[in-house]
Amino acid sequence: MKRLVLLGLALLAGMVPASAQNLTKLKAGMVTGIDQIGLPIALERGFFEKYGLDVTIARPYATGVDALNALQAGESEIVQVGVPMIGAVLRGMDLVALGNYSGNATKAGSDATMAIIAREGSGIVKGDLSTLKGKKIAASFGTINHLYILATLEKAGLKPDDVTLVNTPPPDMTVALLAKGIDAFSGWDPWPIVAGKDVPGAVEIIRGGDVISYIGFNVALRPWVQANGETIEKFLAAVSEADQWMRKNPKLAAQVATRWIPGLKQEVAETAMQFNIQQADRRLSANNYRALWSAEDRLARLGILKSTFDVNAHIEPKHILKVMKDRPELFADLPPIPETAAIKPGYVFKP
Repeated sequence: MKRLVLLGLALLAGMVPASAQNLTKLKAGMVTGIDQIGLPIALERGFFEKYGLDVTIARPYATGVDALNALQAGESEIVQVGVPMIGAVLRGMDLVALGNYSGNATKAGSDATMAIIAREGSGIVKGDLSTLKGKKIAASFGTINHLYILATLEKAGLKPDDVTLVNTPPPDMTVALLAKGIDAFSGWDPWPIVAGKDVPGAVEIIRGGDVISYIGFNVALRPWVQANGETIEKFLAAVSEADQWMRKNPKLAAQVATRWIPGLKQEVAETAMQFNIQQADRRLSANNYRALWSAEDRLARLGILKSTFDVNAHIEPKHILKVMKDRPELFADLPPIPETAAIKPGYVFKP
């Protein structure tokens, strides 16, 4: 009888596809932003399994700074972050950017998922950025929303000292606005849209505008990158397919977002997704190198950074370029990258 049971178990094991028996385990991390949703879509739609991966997603973090702390602690092996990568590298964290989770490979400016929201009675006037002067504005220091407010102030001819910036996690910004603890906040979706619905009289002062070139990379520590090229390519193929599904199915993608961002309502997610799909592009080009360089340059000019680093040393394009070459259908619905911005393995960016 024991031999029959063992034989039965062996036959059942034989029915399991070989790919399911040999999935590579991977721990990934994300932030509570609508532009991060390609990662859980790849999990829920089975794209990771399709490419031979068994992915576990860590709880969504409030900011990229938190995600990088988790990466350093070993809680994740690959995370999705943007501007926080700059400060981490300058502090000695040897990070490598492998592809975009949000951004634009076809042009320089891209910030459709960013907005500044003001409370009623703040004195800040929609379309008149000069009225930001003297106001108390929330931002998450060291993140993309911090970069966005700094660039917006520059656009208005203002300096950082012309306002009072308050370091605030995005999930807390709506509460701070509602309590009149701040006059406005700079944030990524869905939080500007949440505030517009939950804060009576809230005003969207500016949305997007190509004020900055969005920075949103899949990043990992260099030793892990050097040892896991094949896994990285599988990961990038899976999330690229998820991005394409998201671009084609924004309402269904919004449903996924409600399961991963605490408290996110379907109507808010659907609105935010319309902006998100405008910059859901995993490809890398010279534009993405310039985006990272220009962020460093702005932060250094404003005295926020005391030093900078060579962006070429912290972007490795060969894995996403291989996916782009081997699976062009995953990007067929996107505008082609201009020849002047297209890159090859070994590309060196020069400002």
